[in-house]
Amino acid sequence: MTLRKGISAAIATVFFTLLAAGSSSATPAAMEIVGKANPPIGHYEFCRVYSSECTPLSVEPSSSMTLTEDKWRTILDINYTVNTTIEPLTDQEIYGVEERWAYPRTVGDCEDFVLLKRKMLMAKGFNASDLLITVVLQPNGEGHAVLTVRTDRGDFVLDNMRSQVMLWSETEYTFLKRQASDHPGRWVKLQDGRATAVGSVGY
Repeated sequence: MTLRKGISAAIATVFFTLLAAGSSSATPAAMEIVGKANPPIGHYEFCRVYSSECTPLSVEPSSSMTLTEDKWRTILDINYTVNTTIEPLTDQEIYGVEERWAYPRTVGDCEDFVLLKRKMLMAKGFNASDLLITVVLQPNGEGHAVLTVRTDRGDFVLDNMRSQVMLWSETEYTFLKRQASDHPGRWVKLQDGRATAVGSVGY
C-alpha cells in the first residue's frame, strides 16, 4: 500500500465514523429547495457546447444515494486528486474572458474543478442526480462554485479550496442555488437556514 492510499484509507475510516454525529446537528443535513432559479451564465454557455450533459435525466431520481465507506473513500480521493493536479487560475488569466466553464487539463477556476470532479465521480458509477454544481457566497461576499454530493447522510461539499469534504451546514458559505436533481440543465434556489443570502453574484 502506498503512503497516499494508506492516508486516504485512514482518513476515510475516521471521517466515516464521524458522519452520524455530524448529521445530528440542528441544521438539516440536506439543503432546502425553495423554488426555481436562473442558471449561471457560465453554465448556460457550457450547456450550449455540451448539450448532452444538460438534458433531463431518463430516470426520475429516487432518494439520495446510500453512502458506503467505499463511496466515501472515492469521494475523498477524487476531491484530493483534482485539487492537487489542477492549478487554480481565473478565466481571465486562462482565456482572457470573465467567465467560461470548461473541463480543465492543467489549470482552471472553481467551476472547472467542479466539472472535473463531477465527471470523474460519474465515471465511478455515481448518479448525475446526486452530483450537483452549487453556487455559494464566501464570507467576503465573493461568488464561488462547489460540488454538492447528495447522500442519505446529508449533502456534502467538494471544494477546490480545501481537501476536507464537509457537510454543507459545516462550511462558512451561504448557499444560493444549485442544479436540479432531475434536470442538470435547470437550477433551483436554496434556502440557507443559517444565514440570509443577500445580493447577487455573476453566476
